[in-house]
Amino acid sequence: MANELTVGEVAKRTGVRVSTLHFYERKDLIQSERTAGNHRVYPRSIIRRVSVIQIAQRAGLSLTEIAQALESLPPDRAISSRDWDRVSTAWRDELTVRIALLTRLRDELTGCIGCGCLSVDQCPLVNADDRLSTLGSGPHLLGTAR
Repeated sequence: MANELTVGEVAKRTGVRVSTLHFYERKDLIQSERTAGNHRVYPRSIIRRVSVIQIAQRAGLSLTEIAQALESLPPDRAISSRDWDRVSTAWRDELTVRIALLTRLRDELTGCIGCGCLSVDQCPLVNADDRLSTLGSGPHLLGTAR
């Protein structure tokens, strides 16, 4: 049991709540073993795996995207630098697109919502004669390249 951690110990070491660890387990992001007393225990390598999940969530990746990446990682050992390089490289392009969109949203947020639905009167140059209405409802400009 020296190489195993209780759910409380994992929570303390990673800074996440016990309920979050249970949630991750229900989503198959992490796995535990059960003791004879039916208590959850985790291998020490789970600390790095939980850290990867936290980093990915902070970067805005969905749990589905995180789960797909974790499927390629070994469940029986700590995530290595090489593993992390592979996973982070796979995420890089998606994050670059998201950063560009968020930067554009930040820069245009106060002047125009970029969709035509609320900017018809204020933005005749971008949406003259409400031409964006032909694309349907919802935002059209901020989610695409101009």
